[in-house]
Amino acid sequence: MKIGKNKMVSLTYDLHYDDAQGEMIEQATSEKPLSFVFGSGLMLPKFESYLEGLQAGNPFEISLLDVDAYGELDENAIVDLPKHIFFIDGEFDEEMIAEGNSVPMMSTSGQKLNGLVLEITDDIVKMDFNHPLAGESLFFKGDILEVREATDAEIAATLGGGGCGCGSGGGSCGSGGCGCDDGEYAEGSCSTEGKGGCGSGCGC
Repeated sequence: MKIGKNKMVSLTYDLHYDDAQGEMIEQATSEKPLSFVFGSGLMLPKFESYLEGLQAGNPFEISLLDVDAYGELDENAIVDLPKHIFFIDGEFDEEMIAEGNSVPMMSTSGQKLNGLVLEITDDIVKMDFNHPLAGESLFFKGDILEVREATDAEIAATLGGGGCGCGSGGGSCGSGGCGCDDGEYAEGSCSTEGKGGCGSGCGC
């Protein structure tokens, strides 16, 4: 059976920066493969296009430029947010909002996104809402383990949004990164998950 629309695909892959000699970012093994419904919109479109027509036992190598993966770095996705929106019970959340932390947030329009804390000053928190792999070219090498018809339940599960990672447990090669602009945020809407009820992030 060949990979096509609504087929359940299981595969292994090694994911590297740039090419086969680049640093390995992530791996899906035969013990913990990546499994997904092909054509459900959860994977990078270009990634899927290279897999279409392959079948169990086929190896693959896929090179993606940044524009075909998570896009180029967007300077507009680096924003200054007012520090007061991260206060809980009158205190700044120093544990969660620390330089280098990735923070799950939600915009006022309901979009879930992750922001990397770059800098904290007396008045603002500078955050980067680019996908962690934005601006990077990627190289995948792997093998197709199984191709079968997806069940109705498996197809229905993908319609709920499923998640945007591609590896087991939230990998990095799923569809679309997260973006934002400063105007999307309203006071009180950007508390961190579990501290202000703003939902989980969708970055990988």
